Amino acid sequence: MKGGKSKGKADNKLGVKKSAAQTKKEKNAAKDPNKPKRPASAFFVFMEDFRKQYKEKHPNNKSVAAVGKAGGDKWKHMSDAEKAPYIAKAEKRKAEYEKNMDAYNKKQAGEAEEEEESDKSKSEVDEEDGSDEVCYDE
Repeated sequence: MKGGKSKGKADNKLGVKKSAAQTKKEKNAAKDPNKPKRPASAFFVFMEDFRKQYKEKHPNNKSVAAVGKAGGDKWKHMSDAEKAPYIAKAEKRKAEYEKNMDAYNKKQAGEAEEEEESDKSKSEVDEEDGSDEVCYDE
């Protein structure tokens, strides 16, 4: 008897998970492919260089986790002076991203205004056509 109750609860849980998965798919579908991508942080800029160096020293290593762990350890032990060039690169990328986002947002605002104007003009034309015609059913 206890087993029957637990099965019912499991079905409810599965139903919740399915609906959550559907909302994730809908959310992903709504993303604009033209939107600029966020810039990498200073650590990820560092990791771009570190991966190249690490692969040269360890060509037989296929583990991504090992590279990430080694890079994280090295980043932790670096001084602020050693991190400075990576921080500068990250800030430069961030400034470029903000510039691109401003342009993107202006473009999106312009397209939204055009859509509103075209909708208004269509409705105004429809109203004018309908008001001129008078039908009498006899």
